[in-house]
Amino acid sequence: MLKHLFLIFLVIACYSCQEDVNKSSETDKSGVFVSLKYSKGFTIEHFQDHSILSINKPWPNAEETYRYILSDSAIKTPIQKIVVTSTTHIPALELLGVEHTLVGFPGCDYISSEKTRHRIDNGDVRELGKNEGINTEVLLELNPDLVVGFGVDGVNKTFETIKKMDIPVIYNGDWVEGSPLAKAEWIKFFGVLFNKEKEADSIFNVIESNYNSAKKIASSVTKRPTILSGALHKDIWYLPNGSSPEAQFLKDANVDYLWSETSGSGSLSLSFETVFEKGKTADIWLSPSYYNSLDQLIKANAHYSKFDAYQAKKVYSFSNTTGKTGGVLYYELGTARPDLVLQDIIKICHPDLLKDYIPFFFKALE
Repeated sequence: MLKHLFLIFLVIACYSCQEDVNKSSETDKSGVFVSLKYSKGFTIEHFQDHSILSINKPWPNAEETYRYILSDSAIKTPIQKIVVTSTTHIPALELLGVEHTLVGFPGCDYISSEKTRHRIDNGDVRELGKNEGINTEVLLELNPDLVVGFGVDGVNKTFETIKKMDIPVIYNGDWVEGSPLAKAEWIKFFGVLFNKEKEADSIFNVIESNYNSAKKIASSVTKRPTILSGALHKDIWYLPNGSSPEAQFLKDANVDYLWSETSGSGSLSLSFETVFEKGKTADIWLSPSYYNSLDQLIKANAHYSKFDAYQAKKVYSFSNTTGKTGGVLYYELGTARPDLVLQDIIKICHPDLLKDYIPFFFKALE
């Protein structure tokens, strides 16, 4: 009897131990996700000894999720040396105070930030050629811990070559997000790479608070100016569709964007006649392509002078706010600081609001 009881106890004990192992295994499989308020393009999941960074939508219509293990045996964090490939990545590095880790960039002249330009001038950041054809010899010499890339369709032979050199490549899809705050939240993507998640969270919270405060101020106005945007490229007038992040700025600034009811992916492509019929009497013309003066506009197409906004000199662009090598600051900082973009638009469209604010990106064309 004692022998039988011992065997039964042994079987139960072994079963219980096995059950505990299974439970422990199941627990290990389930990490803790970082809370993201707006972004849909990435997730961060923390485990006891590693984290998983997943990129859900690195480019439009992406069908694959890219997962990267951050640990001592995979991509080791904090990153000590990094190469990024878009100017939109530069502000995140600077806001987190890790700009000193940047060792290379394709197209350094496009970078406008004075802080990073100083490092470029000192030779601390190497030129890597063009994004679609990065100089892999220089990259191998730099031997970064990580390359942060971006792609439009997932086809990039250079990135495949870099991976074969045992240099990890992580895709960044901030530009695919559907709202200004969702794009700005990608600072948390860089936060996990540099073990600065608390700092990234705090920085984003300030940007979000500034944005929502400005939005609330604008919501009180009753007079909403009508807005025209874009310009002709060859025979097609490109302007934001009503569901785009650009149109979201206009909605949050409480203005009447004439194409706010449209939707879709990508820009609207319209004829001059269609735009003129609807936009001739618009109060304000924002972002007229790359043109940086009223004279340039009229030389490109004499018909632009027929718009009321042109005649009233109510044409505003960010193309004149550049770095010393000609890079347009909006394309670099605008993604990370949507609060500044929104405040610019509010100040232009509702001059009586934000009394002490001076537009940062947008200036009136002269």
